[in-house]
Order: sequence, then structure tokens, then C-alpha cells
Amino acid sequence: MARRGLKICCFTSAVFLAILTIIIVTLSLTIFKPKQPQITAHPIGLKNIRFNVTTTNVTLDVTLSMLVTIDNPNYGGFEYKSTTGYVNYHGSTVAEVPIEHNKIPARAKVNITTSTDLIADKLVLNPSLWEDVASGCLNFTSTATLHGKVSMAKIFNFHATAYSTCYILFHIQSQTVDSKCKSRIKL
Repeated sequence: MARRGLKICCFTSAVFLAILTIIIVTLSLTIFKPKQPQITAHPIGLKNIRFNVTTTNVTLDVTLSMLVTIDNPNYGGFEYKSTTGYVNYHGSTVAEVPIEHNKIPARAKVNITTSTDLIADKLVLNPSLWEDVASGCLNFTSTATLHGKVSMAKIFNFHATAYSTCYILFHIQSQTVDSKCKSRIKL
């Protein structure tokens, strides 16, 4: 009789483990499958624009302000370390943007505001500047790499890296900005 009870217990345990494994695999391939975060850069604009041409020198002082919206569609929160983003103009880095440590909760949107001063020498000395000024638009590219961890239900923690590239078009005449961002996450 005890042997029959042991067989029933083993069979029930095996069935339970098989069902639990199927549920975990199904959830990890559907609901908990990582989705790419949506990152949108909303440049607030250029401030403190000072352009000075003298017989010996050309100077330009510009502050770029941005509002970055990160939409996390995942069921896990993402916490990243402080890092630096870069703004490039035709291959030259013209600004470094500090990005402070932050946590993006699961299935939430977070707004981050930041500003940076453009490195005027690199911008003014770039041969494409005068062509872009004549066309009325300046083309910038911003990149950021966020290293951190993903936490799912406060039980599972994974190291993750989020990559973001934004293409920023600044219209000189109207001083408006258009941007388009691409992002991906790597676990």
C-alpha cells in the first residue's frame, strides 16, 4: 500500500513540474519577452546663442536643452547607471550630455531633462556647417548607451544594456527641432 502511495506522489509531482515548466516557458516567450524601449528626444531648443565674428576669431556659444521620454513597455523595471551621451555633427562630437542614474519602472514612462553646451570650436570648424546654415537646417546625431539591470517581479535580475540613437534636425529660421530615435535593449 505504501508503495502505491509513493508512485502516486511521484507521478503527481512529475505532472506538477511539467505543467510549471510549460507555464514558465510560455510566459517567458510571450508576456515576459523583452520589448524594445521607446525613446523620444524632444529638443527644447537652443539657448544662449551667441555668434561673434572678428578679424582674428570666430566664436559660437550655444546651449542645447532636451527632454528625453523613455517608455518601458516591459513587465520588468530597468535601472541604469550614470553615463554620458554624445551629440555628433557630421562625425565630430560637439557635446557631451550627462545622464544621471535613474530607474524606469515596469510599463511606465519617464521624462528626463538635460542640457549641454555645444563645443563651439568643433562645430564652427566643421566644413559642413556653412552648407547646412545656407540650407537652413543643422543635422545632429545623439547616441547614448545605458548599462544597468532589469528586475522582473523583484525575483529575477538580468544585466542589460540599452542603446539609443537620435537623429535631430534643427531648423535655423524657425528655431524648431524635429527628432527621430531608434533604441534597442540587449540582455
